[in-house]
Amino acid sequence: MKKSFHYALCIMICALFFAGCGGNSNPQEKFVVGLDESPLGFRNEKGEFIGFEIELAKETAKRMGVTIEFKLINWVDKEKELEAGNIDAIWNGLDITPERKKVMLFSKPYMDNRQIIMVRKGDNRDIYSEGDLKGRIVGAKAGTTSAIYIENNEKLKDSLAGFKIYVTDEEAFEDLENGNADAIVCDEIIGCFEMIRNRNEFELVNITVGKACEMGIGFRKNDTELRDRVQKAFDEIIKDGTAKKISEQWFGADLIKLRK
Repeated sequence: MKKSFHYALCIMICALFFAGCGGNSNPQEKFVVGLDESPLGFRNEKGEFIGFEIELAKETAKRMGVTIEFKLINWVDKEKELEAGNIDAIWNGLDITPERKKVMLFSKPYMDNRQIIMVRKGDNRDIYSEGDLKGRIVGAKAGTTSAIYIENNEKLKDSLAGFKIYVTDEEAFEDLENGNADAIVCDEIIGCFEMIRNRNEFELVNITVGKACEMGIGFRKNDTELRDRVQKAFDEIIKDGTAKKISEQWFGADLIKLRK
């Protein structure tokens, strides 16, 4: 009788243990997110990754029950890093474009975006359209929608006094601050962040360069299973207001795109 009781108790404990370990939760599973240093995700003085999209990705991984790992990549090589399996996703201000759709699978868009012009404070000098950049030294970060747009727009590029490409956003804005560039073309959200961080240094010229677009999370072209798992968890943090709180924490406003 006593032996039977202990056996039954053991079976019950095991059943409870395995029930608790069920579902998609697997803390040993890694979700590797590729990013470069930008205002949306960067390392602090302690070497810790922080930022708007870092917090979104961390919360998403938590809901998925997996361990997240952030890996710095060269933004120009993002497609190669993804295809080689060095990273599982790109989550770092990634614009959804027709060209990228050919080689990537995307999440639903979660933010609207456009390319804008940043200048030194008080130095907009009658810039009312992208054509007014003529005769100026203009910069953009390598591999971005901004850089690709200017590179492919021969008329605009040829009208510039110079076109400078930077590896990071930090390098671009340092060059602008030091007067080595007259303007920087970048994502609006990047420009807004730099204005918040350096209120007396930079000014946003409120015009759209090229076409407006949307931001999303990029995955390998055939990785629908991972995309769907991430999307389900991300939808939860949008629905319960967590994403809104994170946006307000970093930008003082809810920039998350509402979806039906």
